[in-house]
Amino acid sequence: MSLLYSPTKLAGLALKNRLVMSPLTRNRAVSNVPNDLMVEYYAQRASSAGLIITEGTSPSPNGLGYPRIPGIFSAAQVAGWKRVTEAVHAKSTKIFVQLMHTGRIGHPNNLPAGATVVGPSAVAAAGEIFTDAEGLKPHAEPKAMTEADVKTAIGEYALAARHAVAAGFDGIELHGANGYLIEQFVRPNSNRRTDAYGGSIENRARFALDVARAAIAAIGKDKVGIRLSPFGAFNDMPLYREMEADYSYLARALNSLGLLYVHIVDHSSMGAPAVPQSIKDTFRKEFKGALILSGGYDAVRAEADLAAGRADLIAVGRPLLANPDLVERWRAGAPLNPPDMTTFYTPGPKGYTDYPALARQPEPA
Repeated sequence: MSLLYSPTKLAGLALKNRLVMSPLTRNRAVSNVPNDLMVEYYAQRASSAGLIITEGTSPSPNGLGYPRIPGIFSAAQVAGWKRVTEAVHAKSTKIFVQLMHTGRIGHPNNLPAGATVVGPSAVAAAGEIFTDAEGLKPHAEPKAMTEADVKTAIGEYALAARHAVAAGFDGIELHGANGYLIEQFVRPNSNRRTDAYGGSIENRARFALDVARAAIAAIGKDKVGIRLSPFGAFNDMPLYREMEADYSYLARALNSLGLLYVHIVDHSSMGAPAVPQSIKDTFRKEFKGALILSGGYDAVRAEADLAAGRADLIAVGRPLLANPDLVERWRAGAPLNPPDMTTFYTPGPKGYTDYPALARQPEPA
C-alpha cells in the first residue's frame, strides 16, 4: 500500500495524502492582493495535494520585495485569501500560508509608498532584482533594523498569523529559508549586529525564535511550521564552516518551542549546493514534530523516503506547478507536462492556470 497516497494526520489535522505543494512564488497578485486567477490556480492543485503551502506572502509592506507578490496585512488581502482557502477546502485539501518577509532582497520600486527595504544590517545582497518599473536593478542597501524595528517586525508576523486564521488558513509556515529576512538574521554574512540579535548563533537565531514564539502565542503551536534551507546559497547566502552546528542548534531550539513541523529545502537538484544527509538526520533526531522534505522528488523517491521514515510528508514544487493532476499522473505512470520557466513570474494565466489535464480515455460503448 502506498504511503504517499494514504491519508495521514499532521497533529490533529487530517490530510488526504502525504503530498505537499511547496511554496512557489508566481507574481500574479496585482496590487499585492489575491485575485480570481489565484483562486483558480490553488483550486486546481488542491485536486492532488493533501496540504498546500502558498507562495511567499508578506506580513509587512516592508516585506514586498518582489513585484506582484501578495501580502496578508490588509483587510483586502485577508478577504482575497479567504476566497482561496474556501476553494481549496472544497477539494478536501488543507492550506497553510507561507509568511515571507523579503528583508534586504528588494528594491524601492517594488514597495508600496512609505515602505522601506530593511535587514539585520546595512549589507546589500549581491546581484539584481526585477522591478516592473525599470527592469533589473541592483539590490538596495537595506536600512539596518533598530531594536524597535525588530520588535515591530515580530509584531507584524504575529498579526499576520491572526489574519491567516481569519482568512480560513489551517496554519502558517514561517519562511526561514532562501535568503529572506529570518535567514538574514541567522546567517553571519548578512547579520553584522553587535546587540542581542547578532554575534553568536544563540543571538543570530533569536529573531527566528522570537517570531516563532509570537506566532505560537497568536494562534497556537499546532498551527505554526517553519521552512529552513541549511546549506542553501540562494540570495547571496554563502556557505560557512559552522553551518551544520548552527542549524543543529536551531533544530533543538525549535523543538523546545513545540512547532508543528520543520520543512527542509534541498535545491541541489537544480544546481544548488548539496545538503548533507547528516543535517537532515539531525533534524529527524532532534526535532520531535513532523518533518517535511522537499527537493527534486519523484513518486518513487518520495515513497522510499516515507517508507524509510526519513520524512512524514514530501513536498514538491515544479511537478505540481505544471501538473495540477499530479497524483493521477503519478499513479497511472503517465507522462508529466514540462514546466514553462518563461512564465514562472509573469502576470496573467499563461503558464499558470492553462496547463492541460491528463487526457482521459473514452468509456467503452
